[in-house]
Amino acid sequence: MAACPGFMVDRMRHATPLLAALSTLLLGACASTAAPRAPQAFAVEVPAASHPQGETPQWWYRAGAAQAAGNGAMAGKAKNVILFLGDGMSLTTVAAARILEGQRHGNPGEENLLSWERFPATAFSKTYNTDSQTPDSAGTMTAITTGVKTHMGAIGVSAGRRSDCADSLGKHALTWLQLADSAGMATGMVSTARLTHATPAATYAHSPDRNWENDTDVPEAARAAGCVDIAQQLLATSRYGRGPLVALGGGRAQYTTVNEQDPEYADKVGLRLDGRNLVAEWQAAHPQGAYVWNAAQLKAAADAPALLGLFEPDHMQYEHDRARDPAGEPSLAELTRAAIANLSRHPEGYVLMVEGARIDHANHSGNAARALGDTIALSDAVRAAVEATSAEDTLIIVTADHSHTLNFVGYPARGNPILGKVKDKGGEDGAGGLELARDATGLPYTTLSYANGPGYTGASNRQPAGPKTFPHVPSSYEPARGRPDLTHVDTEHPDYMQEALVPAKAESHGGEDVGIWARGPGSTAVRGTLEQNTIYHLIVQATPRLRERLCAQGTCDAQGVPVELPQPAKFERKAP
Repeated sequence: MAACPGFMVDRMRHATPLLAALSTLLLGACASTAAPRAPQAFAVEVPAASHPQGETPQWWYRAGAAQAAGNGAMAGKAKNVILFLGDGMSLTTVAAARILEGQRHGNPGEENLLSWERFPATAFSKTYNTDSQTPDSAGTMTAITTGVKTHMGAIGVSAGRRSDCADSLGKHALTWLQLADSAGMATGMVSTARLTHATPAATYAHSPDRNWENDTDVPEAARAAGCVDIAQQLLATSRYGRGPLVALGGGRAQYTTVNEQDPEYADKVGLRLDGRNLVAEWQAAHPQGAYVWNAAQLKAAADAPALLGLFEPDHMQYEHDRARDPAGEPSLAELTRAAIANLSRHPEGYVLMVEGARIDHANHSGNAARALGDTIALSDAVRAAVEATSAEDTLIIVTADHSHTLNFVGYPARGNPILGKVKDKGGEDGAGGLELARDATGLPYTTLSYANGPGYTGASNRQPAGPKTFPHVPSSYEPARGRPDLTHVDTEHPDYMQEALVPAKAESHGGEDVGIWARGPGSTAVRGTLEQNTIYHLIVQATPRLRERLCAQGTCDAQGVPVELPQPAKFERKAP
């Protein structure tokens, strides 16, 4: 029962029938509005550390464990875990996509919610890397997958020097996908980026430099020191169990040789110079599995025990452009459904990572229309996962790795097109009629803009002065001479690039917090402002099979909380 005034209980013993009835009603009302009881919190001592010098990998791991345990994550009993990662999905991107989706349905838009915004648990994530105030996707996703913050550009290794292969070899960190594989769970990943790109790679690979995607990318000195490219590590991660049973995304060229023609594009070949066709090697390791590269093949492979899907030589298409794919490309929601259908056949449970990768790429390109479109596609994928799972046994977490510099400005009237020019009723005072808002020089401007990027309106070596059109990848600019007149410019066109204040070849990430949304077992621990590496600890603590596997290797304290940094070698399969 909720905490109601204690004197009411005493009065009921001596009350008249009328007063007793009123008191009973009041007590019932108190009980009906009671908040759910907070899960039991576990206290984990964390030694004081100087910042940043004292932030060792073990310190980061224990500090994240303490934050998750203190929020009650140990009370979770999740059988399955799905992590959705909107790459570069800032809170501004979420808000603008929410409005755009609502407006696509004929509504004002502001009242709309994306699928995950209906989840009961929310928090903020602090995204900085160990060496950078504004982070990159590799270091941030490594924090999420290993429980340890690390340097910019790092994939699955704790902090060190980005170019130092030899140093990184002793710093491999166990990911929760590898942990789940070791624990006998089914595992999978889905991404609209290359599977060798930062976010998906951080679930299975270990490299001090995110750019070592195929053998031609790895410097000779790094190869001599013992580092291997990220693509071949997808196959090697099976040393923890079965390896990912589902791997769906882009990046065909990373897995095939320069002598092999791409199956979809006659003018493209693979990138590997070592003579290894990793697709063929995967097929040999999964003789009953299915390799697919288009939507029809994915549908036909519904019953395959293992799935490898590589739908583009590079990244997959933006959602806006997907219908024009010559071979037919599945949506992120379709990929998600296929992954869940496959993994849910395993009674021991599963973990799955799904990335909406191209939100980030469109923001880098200064093209809000595609960034918002891919955010809506991620919302569709989350909705598909909600429909295919139960909140009783499946923990779903939605978050971003970092933000971007997208701005939401002016005083646009309710329902004003989010990609349009600002129309207001006299600004903040709201005293006039609805008309185009104008800057101090008398020119209209858009609701959305970027702080930096290729949308800068000065002349570049690629496009003349004025509004820029997607795609625009300049290498030089001339200073802008004032702002362009947008009165007759269609800023709602999908190829329109929002104005940027600072000229740059690509727009940059932002350093502010991003959101975390969750539902299912353990989700009540998602609250407050969390260090990003705590997300790993929320997952492993809320999933009994994962924490039991960690405890079996002696990484847990007397309360059963995993607090010691696990050594990957101890989780590999023992030779028969």
